[in-house]
Amino acid sequence: VHSPPICAMAKRSAGEAGLDWPSLGFAPQAVNGHAKVVWSEGKGWSEPVFDTSDQVQMSIWSNVLHYGQSIFEGQKVFHCKDGKVRVFNDKENYERLLSGCHRLMLPEPGLEVFQACIDLAVQKNLEFVPPYGSGCALYVRPVLFGTSAQIQLHPATEATLLVMVAPVSGYYKGGALTPVPGAIVEHFDRAAPKGVGHCKVAGNYAADMKAGLELKRLGFPIGLYLDPKEGRFVEEFNSSNFAAIIGNRYVTPQSSTILPSVTNKCLCMLAADLGMKVERRPIDFLKEVDTFDEVGALGTAVVITPIKSLSKGDKTWTFKAPTRLQELHDKLRRIQNGEEEDKHGFLREIAA
Repeated sequence: VHSPPICAMAKRSAGEAGLDWPSLGFAPQAVNGHAKVVWSEGKGWSEPVFDTSDQVQMSIWSNVLHYGQSIFEGQKVFHCKDGKVRVFNDKENYERLLSGCHRLMLPEPGLEVFQACIDLAVQKNLEFVPPYGSGCALYVRPVLFGTSAQIQLHPATEATLLVMVAPVSGYYKGGALTPVPGAIVEHFDRAAPKGVGHCKVAGNYAADMKAGLELKRLGFPIGLYLDPKEGRFVEEFNSSNFAAIIGNRYVTPQSSTILPSVTNKCLCMLAADLGMKVERRPIDFLKEVDTFDEVGALGTAVVITPIKSLSKGDKTWTFKAPTRLQELHDKLRRIQNGEEEDKHGFLREIAA
């Protein structure tokens, strides 16, 4: 999406772009630009700059194009009730990024570099932060990838970190969660033991596209993976974590091949605040599915997608309406909007 800078004014304010916020959906939008830093071997990280182009220039031999050395993050920025602009739990996103850097041998930016890029991208696009009360947010996408020109297989000697933003609308109109049917992914594994399932690696999402599309053609908008070793224990959905409500318990899988969801981690804390017992443990699908009261898919884009049913072969299990999940969703959204005390320190203010 090409976008020339549209605001030359000295002072920007949230919501000033005046878009039809509720109709945005979850897609790229024309904004003023993105933040960028470059790392090179022997020199380290450059100073963050703001780039008004929506194009990336790099060698056709760039590492990322051939060997897939690429990781990314996803987070949201909110215009809060008190008029301030805050990013949600970016320290957790940073820690997850570092895990990916370590596994893929990409250079690790310091927290100050990571946050400086987020702040710069938001400040220069402040008018695209949806206004308080719109139910919308500014989605922030950091991407780190190897850009050195090479034929031999080795870690990149140059890498680029981009932080791009796009205003996005709320997924659920009116705030009420809408359950969807799901199915077990039976012919593919999401990740291998000792692989990169715990990292937000670009290739993990490319590998899921075939499985996801096949289920969508069968009428299932979401698929649930079981563990790759035995095909028995719950792993996660196509691009989101799994949680089940069993009585007064919030149960979510424990596995080394699952991506640690920032949203799930926050919901675990909020569930405990509400007096629920939180369990992170292996979940034997066939043995336990009949005990699930509610099931949800958890992630940054929607917070919680409630699952109406799960099918495996000719068997379908149907779950209750998302009562506790709705309660958790609403509590998290109130914190994000600055309507409820942020007792866990999830939010960080970005100076306008």
